[in-house]
Amino acid sequence: MRVLITGATGLIGSKLSSLCREEGIKVNYLTTSKSKIENKEDYQGFFWDPKNDVIEAGCIKDVHTIVHLAGAGIAEPWTESYKNTIIKSRTRTAALLHKTLKENSNQVENFISASAIGVYPSSLEKLYFEDESEVADNFVGEVVRKWEAAADEFESLGLDVAKIRVGLVLAENGGMLEKIKKPISLNMGAALGSGKQWQSWIHIEDLAGIFLYAIKNHLTGIYNAVAPNPVTNKVLTKDLAKQMGKSVWLPNVPSFALKALLGEMSQIVLSSQLVSNKKIESAGYNFKYTNLSRALGDLT
Repeated sequence: MRVLITGATGLIGSKLSSLCREEGIKVNYLTTSKSKIENKEDYQGFFWDPKNDVIEAGCIKDVHTIVHLAGAGIAEPWTESYKNTIIKSRTRTAALLHKTLKENSNQVENFISASAIGVYPSSLEKLYFEDESEVADNFVGEVVRKWEAAADEFESLGLDVAKIRVGLVLAENGGMLEKIKKPISLNMGAALGSGKQWQSWIHIEDLAGIFLYAIKNHLTGIYNAVAPNPVTNKVLTKDLAKQMGKSVWLPNVPSFALKALLGEMSQIVLSSQLVSNKKIESAGYNFKYTNLSRALGDLT
């Protein structure tokens, strides 16, 4: 079996590529950097330049599943220009893949796209499932709506489509955890806003594991990729500090201060999404990390 992965050298993609190869699944990957192209029997790189509609058509040879993980990080200042980059890095890349499949003979059957739980409106009380119809009325909600619509276009080619809505990713290097750890390491850690906002987290191993499970089991539809036991921002901050041997003694950082500092981007840290993972568990995926303390203990 051979898969094509976009964003394969990123946080999730690199982990998924390793898991695939361990399972005997060969990986083709797309990169915008020719220096990152490797030429191995089970790990073959191909160049693409989505901004100029350039892609090596050979990337889809013998591929049965495409995993679309490419997308600019959202934890950068949200200038109007960068907001446009965030959206286009997800939608334009998908459109180029769609065009490549449409214009070239291929064996692709399944398209699996990353997505985000930021699609759900912020709530301290509501538990969100995949069939929720309301979309967050903010920039992240707009990004996910367009991201998932780009994935749905592949159904017109006769492909089965799966969308994996990713929660707060906990990883040793990279992701949100790295940013949270910095102030705590300086004994400057504090809960954000009320600290009551829900953080539906997932360990990087489980996240890559869910994508691998989707590949191997030909999953279709929407799945939330979050661990079984979400926590509040206050609990996450305290548990992380404990694992690092630090204390949290500062008062919460007020919402108005975060909004003044981060502007519109403050919605990332102040939004609350309490998200269910029952659907992916019912599909047969078994989580390795279900407890926050154990997950943090593995990463700190």
